[in-house]
Amino acid sequence: MMVGVGGGYGSTARPVPAVDEFLVAMRRQPVGLLIEGEAGIGKTTLWGSVVDRATGAGVQVLSARTAQAEHGPAHAAIADLFEKVDARVLAGLPDMQRLAADRVMLRDLTAGRPTDERVTAAALLGAVHAMCSDAPVLIAIDDVQWLDPSSVAVLAFVTRRLKGPVGVVVTERSGGEVGESAASWLQVGAAAVARVRVPPMSLGALHTMLSARLGRRFSRPAIVRIAEVSGGNPLYALELARVVDDGPGRGQRLPETLAELVRLRVDGLSDDVRDVLLVAASVTDPTVDLLASVIGTDATQITAMLEVAEVEGIVTIEGNRVRFTHPLLAGGIYENAEPRRRRDFHRRLAEVKTQPELRARHLALSTTVADEATLTTLDGAADSARSRGAPAAAAELVELAIALGGDTVSRRIRAAEHHYVAGDIQRAAVLLDGVIAELRPGVLRAIALNLLAGVRIFEDDYAAAVDMLERARGDAEDNDAVMVTSLVALCFAQGMTGRFDEQIATARRAVEIAERAGVDALTSQALAIWVHVSAQAGLGFDEVALQRAIDLQDPDGYVPIPFSANATRALMLAFTGRLDEADVALGELAERSGQRGAEHGVMAVMGYRTLVAIWRGRYDKANAHAVDMLERAEQLGGSMVIASSVYAASAAYRGEESQARLYAGRALAQGAGYAALTVWASTTLVFLEVSLRNYDAAAQAAAPLIDLYRLFGGTELMSASYMPDAVEALIAVGRHTDAETLVDALERNGTRLDRPWLAAVGSRCRAMLSAERGDLEGALNAARRAMAEHDRLPMPFERARTELVLGELERRLRHREAAVRHVRHALREFESLGAPLWAERARKQLSGIAATSRPETSELTSSERRVAELVASGMSNREVAEALFVSVKTVETNLTRVYRKLGIRSRAQLGKRLGQS
Repeated sequence: MMVGVGGGYGSTARPVPAVDEFLVAMRRQPVGLLIEGEAGIGKTTLWGSVVDRATGAGVQVLSARTAQAEHGPAHAAIADLFEKVDARVLAGLPDMQRLAADRVMLRDLTAGRPTDERVTAAALLGAVHAMCSDAPVLIAIDDVQWLDPSSVAVLAFVTRRLKGPVGVVVTERSGGEVGESAASWLQVGAAAVARVRVPPMSLGALHTMLSARLGRRFSRPAIVRIAEVSGGNPLYALELARVVDDGPGRGQRLPETLAELVRLRVDGLSDDVRDVLLVAASVTDPTVDLLASVIGTDATQITAMLEVAEVEGIVTIEGNRVRFTHPLLAGGIYENAEPRRRRDFHRRLAEVKTQPELRARHLALSTTVADEATLTTLDGAADSARSRGAPAAAAELVELAIALGGDTVSRRIRAAEHHYVAGDIQRAAVLLDGVIAELRPGVLRAIALNLLAGVRIFEDDYAAAVDMLERARGDAEDNDAVMVTSLVALCFAQGMTGRFDEQIATARRAVEIAERAGVDALTSQALAIWVHVSAQAGLGFDEVALQRAIDLQDPDGYVPIPFSANATRALMLAFTGRLDEADVALGELAERSGQRGAEHGVMAVMGYRTLVAIWRGRYDKANAHAVDMLERAEQLGGSMVIASSVYAASAAYRGEESQARLYAGRALAQGAGYAALTVWASTTLVFLEVSLRNYDAAAQAAAPLIDLYRLFGGTELMSASYMPDAVEALIAVGRHTDAETLVDALERNGTRLDRPWLAAVGSRCRAMLSAERGDLEGALNAARRAMAEHDRLPMPFERARTELVLGELERRLRHREAAVRHVRHALREFESLGAPLWAERARKQLSGIAATSRPETSELTSSERRVAELVASGMSNREVAEALFVSVKTVETNLTRVYRKLGIRSRAQLGKRLGQS
């Protein structure tokens, strides 16, 4: 939404409906207001009125006014916001978040636990939400075009995730002078940000404002000339009015730019005063004492010189602080100064500034080609910025060193790493692509390849990542730490490309080298991924290795979820049927990731929590987790494959067929070429088709999963949950041999590994297969074994499915009461869970038991009945085989059994019998 508003510099703005609506709406939900306009048009005046009105209405205001980013430290605006947060709120933040806030405010610059922009953002978000419990909160930032990249990253994170009564109001200079528009990154909650453009002032409004500010009246011709030259810009008009001659010589030329006006204003001042103003314009927070130190005089003389500028309306003195009456005046003074003079004062500022980042920036601005000392200072400042949670600023400082003549391969790699951590994946990729070709084989190239492989993994290009990590492994032969990093990432990427045998070997090698390297954090990661992939491969749960991984992990560090010992522990709890404990562990992991602002970590954990909730039969909870994951994925703007897949699974169990198909289809399209990446999308489609009894479609959907895991010995719940559905579909379409292979694997691994899920679904599948082959007693025994296993497995949906099978077996054995009892119990469970597709299946099965009138036809298995019905319709054996995707011999075998069971000998008799039944 874009509206215009009257008002201007030094004037009282007319009522603005958009502002009124914003102030009302922010008491209910997160809303945003972007005030746009050219420099000096009156944006700050309107912004200030919003802040004043909110303050008067009891709103808690966190405000910041920015200055040109190259003159100040990273997170300067965020520091201003934190400074206005009540100390009790900050004290209540988690330890890591409190440390991040202290570092941003320069209260704690000691080495120790690392923080980054994600932790800083999580801290600010947590503080705002805590404040909202007392009263609405307004975040107000003036001139967002000057925000440093680190502040933009934090604000973009925070504003998207705001909840409750919060408003965000910012001003931005139009014209695109600096960086990307706030409209590209500012999103407040789920609502669109309202945009207000401040237009030029009218002739009458200009006259009123100028007369009030300057204490004199102007003739109409003079006002017309001022309006024409200024274009209705109140600041420009005010400065023009200061120099306009309203006398007989009114035909004189007026300055055509504000820069020219500023130069005319300053030219009338002494050199000493101009120097003081230049120094003040070169820093973000000038003080009298600082100016005295740089100029080399005392505070009294500096104050006297500033008073001259104050009389001219250029600055105001507020105690020890010096403030320009408008940022444009500071910018004009700085830009109009001789470059040599600017560099000289930046050199002096570097000598008096002790904060590493500020000192480095002034040193960089003091030269066109840096010496080694300046480059070293920039490197140190980058390290300082990174340690206090500003990787974007660290990248900027390293690139500044590169631009000043320090272009080395190592600096480009460091800059790429900082950009990667800050989330600027594209810039990281550009730097790395340009560097790797120049590097000779060795550890430095291995580091660069590892980073670029991380970029490719982020882009879901796992084949490229595997190639790069293979090369990195070869280059890192002489450095164990880099080798482990390469192998751990390679192990993950190999799994996503379906190279499971290689993955196991890589995991073993990673553990071996990590143990030799003796770096606890790396050893923990290597052991964690070993435990995960070896369990998935069917080698069992290495509890000793997992405990070591947990003991060796850094409790304060952030590790990606695939390499996290805590995440692996949660998954092992799920694999072994301890689903309640798994959910608690995942919840704790999500909370820790959230405290660090690690959105990718939270998103991954939400995926696992969705699956665990499905398995536990908590479908509302599963839906909440899936929606949360989907929203986070959309906000992060990366791959949607996993999020779409998991959401599809949640929808399928809740019976939302169209949503399940839509999101599974999206995931399969986006993850094309990587069957392992789209496992849950394919698994969902198999489950959905079986739920609808579309067995041919289910068998086709299962085909890529069967092919993927054909040579894979593992059948753990996370990767093999498709198997029971695949077995049911294969049996239904007459592919008994293929079904037998899967059933054997489920039963074998269930017994060998003592997995309740494997044992339960393996026995259920054995019961279905035995019944299809006519062994009803054997099938009944298998179904009862399955029910016994369900007693130690908190998966109510799976138990209800087994009861459906048991009820069908009891019916075929003419145990009508038992059949009804089992199916009714299954129906109640499906209804309680909220699984409508399966509740309908149970109702139909119950109706079938009640309506059975010809026992002999009910003895046919599902595949026999399908063959019989098609043959009775007039199709030949070959046509039936083609329709069911089976061999002619399979059709003939089924037809022989049908004739024997029904006591008939011809197709004609078959048609009559089926018509009667």
